[in-house]
Amino acid sequence: MKIILSRKGFDSAAGGVPSPIFPNGTMVSLPIPGKHSPIRYQDIRWNGNSLGPIVSDLTGGRIGATRRAHFDPDLNHLSLTRQNEWRPLFGQASAAQVHLENQNVEQDDIFLFYGLFRKVVEQGGRLKFDANEHAKHVIWGWLQIDRIIKVDSCDKNELAWAMYHPHFNGISGRTNTVYIAKDKFTGLGSPNLSGAGVFACYDARLQLTQPGSTKVSIWQLPKWFYPGRSKKYLSYHGDRDRWSRTKSYTILRTVARGQEFVLHHSNDSEAKSWLRTVLSVRIQ
Repeated sequence: MKIILSRKGFDSAAGGVPSPIFPNGTMVSLPIPGKHSPIRYQDIRWNGNSLGPIVSDLTGGRIGATRRAHFDPDLNHLSLTRQNEWRPLFGQASAAQVHLENQNVEQDDIFLFYGLFRKVVEQGGRLKFDANEHAKHVIWGWLQIDRIIKVDSCDKNELAWAMYHPHFNGISGRTNTVYIAKDKFTGLGSPNLSGAGVFACYDARLQLTQPGSTKVSIWQLPKWFYPGRSKKYLSYHGDRDRWSRTKSYTILRTVARGQEFVLHHSNDSEAKSWLRTVLSVRIQ
């Protein structure tokens, strides 16, 4: 069972701003713009409301409610009107997908999706970022792999329920791949846990950025993340100088860019214990 830390959602390059953590603690990952997607921000529902006004407020109108959104990964069945066969899914292509293939990502492996988040406040009926709060990397969703499908060679009739997804619209080539979630999570002894979903609220257990750091790329991880002689590094992080340890944690200075960081761990029980902690956070 491999863990993939997968960066998705708004950031300084894609979207231009962080995703919001609201005053009541709820949070939502804002999907990046996608010109070929059939989905618009105003179509996506969050807590019964449209994402359109949220995106428009936080980008100062630069990205409007009618702009097309690359809604991927799609993990919450309440986000759109669904066909009965719908399953949570995630698409990847190009160099990032080649990296996943080279890392032998396969069935039962787990994506933990994280992104850039910052607290927001409401002023004058509009949402604004809290000037007193720094941005941080936060885990916002998960998906355990059931099926891996090459889009260009798959049976589109079998996957008619997925034809709305961005990776079936305007993306092509050998690497274009879709990962479909398991119905129920396996391997942790939690039979009632869904194979994919999103975290409804921010929780310190979901934060990757070191508490108090003004640099989102400095992560505070469990001690067992530190790569010893019998452990492999987190992919893209083979430079030993990026890693350090404190009495209680491992500190990692993450690379500037990269979408998929794959963890090959030698101690399965430690990784599973951490996953249980992460997935025990209130979910929806």
